Amino acid sequence: MTFRTSCHQEKRDRRKFFGYKNIVEALFRKDILWKRILRGVLFLIVLWVLSTGALVLMLRFVNPPVWAWRVHRSLSPPVESMPKVRHEWVGMEAISPEMQLAVIAAEDQLFPQHRGFDWKAIFAAVDYNQERERTRGGSTITQQTAKNLFLYPARSYIRKGIEAYFTFLLELLWPKTRILEVYLNIVEFGPNLYGVEAAAQVFFDRSAADLSRTQASRLAAALPNPYRYRIQPPSGYVARRSAWIRQQMGQLGQATLKAVREN
Repeated sequence: MTFRTSCHQEKRDRRKFFGYKNIVEALFRKDILWKRILRGVLFLIVLWVLSTGALVLMLRFVNPPVWAWRVHRSLSPPVESMPKVRHEWVGMEAISPEMQLAVIAAEDQLFPQHRGFDWKAIFAAVDYNQERERTRGGSTITQQTAKNLFLYPARSYIRKGIEAYFTFLLELLWPKTRILEVYLNIVEFGPNLYGVEAAAQVFFDRSAADLSRTQASRLAAALPNPYRYRIQPPSGYVARRSAWIRQQMGQLGQATLKAVREN
């Protein structure tokens, strides 16, 4: 075969390969298709990690004007007649140390030590829930903050997986004081009642900075279900629970808050 004939044959082969039919066939060849799918999946994963990481990092310095739990409540109110939203953001310095210690004593006593997950409490909750009809949670304050900020009320492995991911990001990118500050400012104390400042004004006619130990323990006692438990005057459950919380606060002491500030 001459050199000229070889060149003509190569051109014909090239035109044939780049014809429409061959391009479609090449695109859908199994090896190329799976590579494209893999690249697309990897791109979406990287995009998700970068965007969520940037969002969490921004919220370390910027107070969220709205959060997922509040949006869900407005779209799907749990009671028929929801009152007007009450919320006022306050910094950590404007929240009584008694209130800070009360939620740690009530919700997550290992908050200063763990990195987002209290595995002992999680496994205990799993064992408890398998043996009883009523369920008990084992979520840490960091997990609850992640849930309130970014997620919705639902029981599924997918939602728990996303919650775990955001919990990891919060512990990685925020100090403990910021986690506790955001938690106390967005947690729900009643229908459309968000944050400790609004709760202190509604229930005790005072600011969050002036909450006493008894008042703080009552607010913390209602957190598992603020729609069910009466804070003021306290229901029987809240009175018993708040007394237990005060006992735990005495055992934890101010060293717990110091450990939070150091992490």
